[in-house]
Amino acid sequence: MIKKQYNFLNHLWNKESGLSGMFVLLFIMHFVLIPIFGSYSSFMVIINIFWMLFLIAGIISLSKNKKQRVSFVIIPSLFILFSWISVFRQTPFILLADIIFTIATFMLLIYLVLKKVFEPGPITEHRVIGSIVVYMILANLWSVIYLFIYEHIPGAFQITLPPFESNTLQANFMYFSYITITTTGYGDIFPLHPFARAMVQIEAIIGVLYPVILIGRLVSDANENKAKQKQKQ
Repeated sequence: MIKKQYNFLNHLWNKESGLSGMFVLLFIMHFVLIPIFGSYSSFMVIINIFWMLFLIAGIISLSKNKKQRVSFVIIPSLFILFSWISVFRQTPFILLADIIFTIATFMLLIYLVLKKVFEPGPITEHRVIGSIVVYMILANLWSVIYLFIYEHIPGAFQITLPPFESNTLQANFMYFSYITITTTGYGDIFPLHPFARAMVQIEAIIGVLYPVILIGRLVSDANENKAKQKQKQ
C-alpha cells in the first residue's frame, strides 16, 4: 500500500502531467475537503501526512544530488518536530519556530513546483497549470499566516463565523486568503492590526502581479510553441 502511494506521488513529480494532477488534488483539498471536513482533527492530520509525503517525494525526485536532498529534507523534518512540540508546549520560541518552519516548508514546495514548471523543454499546458498550482499554494500559505496572527494577536481580525458546524477557522481563512489574493474582498472578514493589514496588502500585490508576470508569460510561450509546431507540420 505504501509502495503504491509512493509510486503515485513519484509520478506526480516525474511526469509533466503530474502538474495537472497536483492542481486537481489542491482543488479538492481547498474547495471540498477543508470546507466540509476541516472540523475533524484526525482527518486534517491525514491530509498533512499526505502532503508531507508529497513534498518528500518531490525532494527525492528533483534534488540534484544526495547532499541537496538531505539539506531539503531538514526543513520539513523541523516543521514536523516543532508542530508536534507546539501541541504539548506553547512557549513563544516554540510557536515562532513552528510558524517559521511552516512558511519555509511551503516555500520549499513552491520552489520544487516552479523548478518542475521551468525545467528544460517546451512550455506546455501542464506547465501553465503548474504555475496555477503555485498560485494556490501561495493562497494556502497566507491562510496559515492569517490563522497564526488571529490566534496570537487578539483582535487582529474581525470575523463573523457562519452558523455551520463544519466551518472552521482554517476554512474561513482559506476562504479569506482566496478572496484577498484574487482582490475580490467581500468585507465579511477584515484585518484590524497593522501587521495583519500588512500581510493582506502583500498577498493582494502578489495576487495582482503573479498572474500577469508569470502565468501570462507561460500562456504566451505555450501559444508560441503551438504556433511553431503547426508551422512545422
